[in-house]
Amino acid sequence: MLVINKKYLIFLFILIFLNIKLNYAGPPFNTDDPETVGFKHWEYYISSINNYQLGVWSGTAPHLELNYGLIPNVQVHLLLPMNYNYARHEGSDFGYADTEFGIKYRFVQETENSPQIGIFPILEIPTIKNSEFSDGKTKIYLPLWIQKSWEKLTTYGGAGYWINPGTNNKNWIFSGWEIQYDFSKTITLGGELYFHSADTKSTKSETGFNLGGSINPTEKFHFIFSLGHTFTKDNTFTSYLGLLWTI
Repeated sequence: MLVINKKYLIFLFILIFLNIKLNYAGPPFNTDDPETVGFKHWEYYISSINNYQLGVWSGTAPHLELNYGLIPNVQVHLLLPMNYNYARHEGSDFGYADTEFGIKYRFVQETENSPQIGIFPILEIPTIKNSEFSDGKTKIYLPLWIQKSWEKLTTYGGAGYWINPGTNNKNWIFSGWEIQYDFSKTITLGGELYFHSADTKSTKSETGFNLGGSINPTEKFHFIFSLGHTFTKDNTFTSYLGLLWTI
């Protein structure tokens, strides 16, 4: 049995942070976790992701995400995005982007001394002809996620490989780690560090952070949010704002 204690995970987090100084996924963060939706339960998200760089806004307005616990430790995932671009003096574009479909499988259960571990392969599938928000190529994401909790403290992270076909595109890697704390039944706050390598021949690798969490007025309704910025010279601001309903 794989055993990872608290000191080891703290050390691992430090190593990942150092690697970031030398990586769309788990709302409201880029980093995801291996935890699946409960058997026969649903998660519904309606959210907006926004990026701002040098006078240009882009993101989703909004996107709808659905997760369902198909069988114990397995969830199916569907994300339907309406994307936008806006540049000052150039106008805006708005349209449907690629449909995202995935299956998350948790194959190691969390115990007192060991983490839970899972995979979450995702397909981004072109569904309509839209050259502004899709290049017509199916993308594949193959990540591995790990999570461990100690009462009110939870930490998770991992890495994945994107298969990214298309003109001028490159396959790329994402990695990230998140820590969060339940201050009460109503408020959870946390942050992530992430890195992703260049996804095209004309772009560079990017590192950044996001801070955020959730406000939980009831057990079923959650307001989720994050704000962040990149460390690299592209000087990008990021935000996530959404509503989660669980049944």
